[in-house]
Amino acid sequence: MDLNQVTVGVTDLDAAIAFYQKLGLKLIVHTHDVYARFECPDGGATFSLHLTDTPTENGPTIYFECHDLDEVFARLRADGIVFDGEPEDQT
Repeated sequence: MDLNQVTVGVTDLDAAIAFYQKLGLKLIVHTHDVYARFECPDGGATFSLHLTDTPTENGPTIYFECHDLDEVFARLRADGIVFDGEPEDQT
């Protein structure tokens, strides 16, 4: 078995698209302003967004990995992304 994609509901598709593009995901599908699908820069995984009227409580928690976290963090913060805290090494 292989994971095809994860889809997350969003209330502002354009803002969500801009956010995930800043993270480095490549937009590969954008249909009728209700759906967008991205390809991760490494590997074959995809991630998608679907427009919804109501945010989903207790929705999925998505984890993306990167090997140059400090550089990516600095770039995203300079690009206007607001974080709750600084990256920290953990066991």
